[in-house]
Amino acid sequence: MDAEASKVPVDMSRFEEAGVPVEAFGNVQEMFSSVDWHVPPPPSPRGGGEGLQPLKPPKPQAPAPAPTPPPPHKSGPSPPSAPPPPKANPAPPPPPHKSVPPSPPTPFNRIKEAGAGPPPPPPASKGGGVTAPSPPPPINKPCVLSITSAVKAQPAKKLKPLHWSKINRVGQGSLWAEAEKSGEAARAPEIDMSELETLLLASNPNSDKASKAKSKASSEPEKVQLIEHSRASYCELMLSKVKIPLPDLMEHVLNLDELAMDVDQVDKLIKLCPTKEEMELLKGYKGEPEMLGKCEQFFLELMKVPCSEAKLVVFSYKIQFREQVSELRDSLNILYLSVEQLISSLKLRRVIQTILSLVNAFNQGTTRGAAVGFRLGSLLKLNETCAKSSKMTLMHYLCKVLADKLPELLDFSKELGSLEHASKIQIKIMAEEMQMIEIGLGKIVQEKKLCKKDGHMFKPYRKSLKKFLASAEPEVKSLASHFSKLSKSVDALVIYFGEDPKECLYETVVETLLKFVKMFNQAHAENCKQIEAEKIAEKKAAQKAAEQKRLEADEKRKSKVQNNSKMESSFLVAAASVCVPSFFDEKNGNDLLIDEEEGFACVIAS
Repeated sequence: MDAEASKVPVDMSRFEEAGVPVEAFGNVQEMFSSVDWHVPPPPSPRGGGEGLQPLKPPKPQAPAPAPTPPPPHKSGPSPPSAPPPPKANPAPPPPPHKSVPPSPPTPFNRIKEAGAGPPPPPPASKGGGVTAPSPPPPINKPCVLSITSAVKAQPAKKLKPLHWSKINRVGQGSLWAEAEKSGEAARAPEIDMSELETLLLASNPNSDKASKAKSKASSEPEKVQLIEHSRASYCELMLSKVKIPLPDLMEHVLNLDELAMDVDQVDKLIKLCPTKEEMELLKGYKGEPEMLGKCEQFFLELMKVPCSEAKLVVFSYKIQFREQVSELRDSLNILYLSVEQLISSLKLRRVIQTILSLVNAFNQGTTRGAAVGFRLGSLLKLNETCAKSSKMTLMHYLCKVLADKLPELLDFSKELGSLEHASKIQIKIMAEEMQMIEIGLGKIVQEKKLCKKDGHMFKPYRKSLKKFLASAEPEVKSLASHFSKLSKSVDALVIYFGEDPKECLYETVVETLLKFVKMFNQAHAENCKQIEAEKIAEKKAAQKAAEQKRLEADEKRKSKVQNNSKMESSFLVAAASVCVPSFFDEKNGNDLLIDEEEGFACVIAS
């Protein structure tokens, strides 16, 4: 059966007025989408049924003459025809034959009950031919409902499921069974699916973000990239750390605004300056600048400023100028102070003279004795010479001698307060920093001459540059003069300690003296601990001796008492042995037993 011939015009507004949901047609068509339907002719007097009957597709047969003169038609599927003019009221369907029972209710029967019956089917030929063109539709705007090729309803939106434990069979006496008996389940409130789908629609936030980002990226036009990919990526990465819009970037540079950026950011921008080839490539671009990438736009901003790289160098120099000059001046002051303290320290001089006397006495009778002086490195050997039987070294002995005879020299290190700070300074590095400051200032002076050709729009830049040079040039000149005098002071210090300035550096002198001071203070502290330990030992020994004397006195006193008691006992026994036994013997006839140790006599019957 032809799909077009099976289309039946249906007035959808009639169904809505009658309260029949239009959405039900989607389910009906989905149900019967796989069934081919044949619309039978009106029932004959011999009997017939109302409704639609599913049939197998009829075999093609030759056309037969109709008993009544129907409109001419061909014996094949009729082509789709234009709908005829609408009528006021559709014809009611013929009543069912009495001998045939009514057909079961179908969606189309429900439509008839709603008050809008379908149009009468066209008559068919005897040979089971296909139907004639359909009658005209109602006045209202029709909606074609296809039976064989039904449009499926839109799938419902996927809701986020609730993972509950479902009961398939209710038990007797349960809440569910009681609700079903009383009809409470049927009186449940109607659920608004549109609201439910809006509030609880299952969605993936990550996918939403990704889709938004994708849609945003797709909506943005693709950027034009002229610079090599790796260099452009590095440039964009560095620019992301500079939180300044590209048009305002060079404005801060030309104003020499130190608060806008730090020196690290400016130095990175200097490395990102375009090469001649890249500038030629950008000059050949004829499109819109907004279509270029961020790296290309940055290069274009730099190209708007003549000699942009030189101006970035000037800006970097100005940012770090004050800090560099201040640090270099502080280092110079520390060096000058250390030289002055070492040369003017009288206590250090007397300690070194004491060391000379001590070592000459130690080396007496050898070729190393009778020295008039010694090299500075020999100070560190005092801690290496020690006795085999003890931990005593010449450094410890020096501290002992000074503590006994010259105790006022033990704190000589207090006169050398800048020695430790001076040991951390390298004159070679200071000279390099001084040279960099002078070279940078020369570049700024050169830039001042060249920027006169930049035009009137760069007049504020020239004014800022002139103001900076007015204060920087005198300061650098004074610092250079101060630094040039340092070498004379350093050489004088090296010569003061008996060394050659060509062979011995200032750093060697300061480092050696600092080590000597630390070893001297450590040896002196160890001597103090040793003296304290000896005092404690002597005190304990004295206490022990006193305790021993007390114990000996107690022992002598006890022995003397014992001797006296023995003498008294002997005297009593002797007296008793003379008088008492004769009395007892004569009167009682008993023997007298005398205990000499206890001092009494016992009478024993004979």
